[in-house]
Amino acid sequence: MRPIHSLPIAPVLALVVAHCGGDVPAPAPPPVVIVTPPAPSPPAIPAGPRPPDAPKVPVATTYHGVTVTDDYAWLEDGADPKVKEWSDGENAYARAILDGLPDRARVRARVAELVGEDSPSYDEIVARGATLFVMKRQPPKQQPFLVTIAASADLATERVLLDPNVLDPSGKTTIDFFVPSRDGKRVAVSLSTGGSESGDVHVYDVATGKERAGDVIPRVNGGTAGGSLAWAGDGGFYYTRYPHDGERPAADLSFYQQVYFHKLGAPTSTDTYAVGKDFPRIAEVELASSADGKVVVARVANGDGGEFALYVHREGGAWAQLSTYADKIVAEEFGPDGTLYLLSHARPRGEILRLSPATAPLAKATVVVPEGDAVIESFLPTATRLYVTDLVGGPSQVRAIPLHGNATKERGVVPIPAVSHVSGAARLGGDDLLVRDESYLEPPAWYRYSAKTGKLEKTALFKKSSADMRDLEVVRESCVSRDQTKVPISIVQAKGAARDGSGFAMLTGYGGFSVSRAPKFRPLTRVLLDQGVVYAEANLRGGGEFGEAWHDAGRVTQKQNVFDDFYACAKLLADEKIAPPAHLAIQGGSNGGLLMGAELVQHPDAFRVVVSHVGIYDMLHYETTFNGAFNVTEYGSVKDEAQFKALYGYSPFHNVREGVAYPSTLFLTGANDPRVNPYNSRKMTARLQAAKAGPNPVLLRTSNDTGHGMGTPLAAEIEEDTDVVAFMLRELGVAWKGAAPAAR
Repeated sequence: MRPIHSLPIAPVLALVVAHCGGDVPAPAPPPVVIVTPPAPSPPAIPAGPRPPDAPKVPVATTYHGVTVTDDYAWLEDGADPKVKEWSDGENAYARAILDGLPDRARVRARVAELVGEDSPSYDEIVARGATLFVMKRQPPKQQPFLVTIAASADLATERVLLDPNVLDPSGKTTIDFFVPSRDGKRVAVSLSTGGSESGDVHVYDVATGKERAGDVIPRVNGGTAGGSLAWAGDGGFYYTRYPHDGERPAADLSFYQQVYFHKLGAPTSTDTYAVGKDFPRIAEVELASSADGKVVVARVANGDGGEFALYVHREGGAWAQLSTYADKIVAEEFGPDGTLYLLSHARPRGEILRLSPATAPLAKATVVVPEGDAVIESFLPTATRLYVTDLVGGPSQVRAIPLHGNATKERGVVPIPAVSHVSGAARLGGDDLLVRDESYLEPPAWYRYSAKTGKLEKTALFKKSSADMRDLEVVRESCVSRDQTKVPISIVQAKGAARDGSGFAMLTGYGGFSVSRAPKFRPLTRVLLDQGVVYAEANLRGGGEFGEAWHDAGRVTQKQNVFDDFYACAKLLADEKIAPPAHLAIQGGSNGGLLMGAELVQHPDAFRVVVSHVGIYDMLHYETTFNGAFNVTEYGSVKDEAQFKALYGYSPFHNVREGVAYPSTLFLTGANDPRVNPYNSRKMTARLQAAKAGPNPVLLRTSNDTGHGMGTPLAAEIEEDTDVVAFMLRELGVAWKGAAPAAR
């Protein structure tokens, strides 16, 4: 599972990093239950709107001698007219409440101002000689588009190469990925529609911007195993291929990804098999090639749990396996001279190996960068240096290490802004590079680093924002989880904000798949902060902030640690008099949606509002879905008795209790979601609506034109953000106070 959006993070002005151990001590006594003070009284919901009835149709399944009854299995079939009728009824109920929120119009105006402002942003960059291939987002256009810019980053040289907004004026077509050829004369682009992530590859001539007829490769990208492509020379490329109709049963068409080769100009029917017949059913393949295209590497993930194997191919030779899952090689990069550099997790915080030639046995690899105190996140080799981006509990640092002479002697660090996150890098000539950096305070920008001068200078490729964050501060604190592990939390607030127990807060987190929550500029946070709602973000186990030990302590049978960590962070907000439970909202998405569901059922008195996007809630059935099968290496399987007990112990759907006054809850899902089946949200909503006591609403908002979040049009994003913020403020009892001045 790949992460999606969460509510924006505000900037940081002060940060104190807390130490967090990776080992899991013996469990401590159960946590102290937070006693919820009386909640504020938002305006009563009109008596008219009511959710549709969801009849109970019991279906019993026995796991390892335990019989589990599911009353809402009938909601799993999204094609059933009865399910569609019920889902439409839930949407009508949600809209009746959301559209009637008294402050919705004011919230929408502010959200549209910040999210839809016309300042461009520049995301992914790939350099080919003197040309940069850049993904650009430019509201009010609904989707990002692909442009070329001179390596000098002179905006006068910008030229639109492919704009999906022109291809599809409805705004539903998006670019999944793009890969320029080695000589920069052509670019392969995957295009998908409606949030499906089911992408066909098209090839365009860079000079003319015209598509090459006959070079359309169907379904290279998918919502389960993703997709990838690597040019071999400039006359063709290797690509990921899902089974075609008739090659496997229908239930397997989203699995068994393999690698094929396409020669430019040749019919796709003549494309040839390369490697993959022995890959696992849940293989996810990432392809990369050397600068001359003569060596290609396939990194094969065994699902989403962090296990990888590498296969390598030299022009004129056969594919060979370079590493196994047990070798713990998790990433690779080619140097300009064809040398292969490998990131190993044989040590929890990572070390970098060098292999030359790239097709040599792994045993010939030598350590270039040994394990240190920080966690190695990524790296990029240049002519004579290796630039290593580390995580220091969330923020980044970038080290420059020579590749010749004393390889362990660092050349110092790249002077990136303080407490920021490096989310991209591109090689220029020699040892110079472009670095994409953002912080809680500053919007994302691409900087040019000169190896000769050691200076970092902002280019013209940066985002402007009317969200002025200079009145804010972020305090980095830590709390103690149930098993005495220290868990960091970032608290974003107005400078000098009082801590007297009367404030409001929104807490978010993720805690899975080794995904780290790093500093990020998200102007929408300004909406909450202007209303006096503090923003807090937890760095939970299951993430990658402190290496693989931190990840392992929050996965499979250790998943409950993630939920305990989050609850400890909520308790800290109450103990520090930042916000009591009656003034606290929580929000998360995808794996973070699972987190929301678990917190909802385990600690219903600890939160006033829950907002959960595209979450997994039925943990006993998730692995039977297409993408759920890829998540087994992260969550575990009901086929294993110990893992079943862990899954059943926290599965949100199965732990809803009758007669509990659950918090006000908004579930959001997309009908085209290829990663988390929307039935999770349907079943959880029906179960919660039937079981809950009290007047707090439980709403289900289904978007019929989007998926897991990728490719969501700008207009749909604004409407969704408006519903979330307006619902959250109303249920917290926060009246609209207007907006802070927009001018910087």
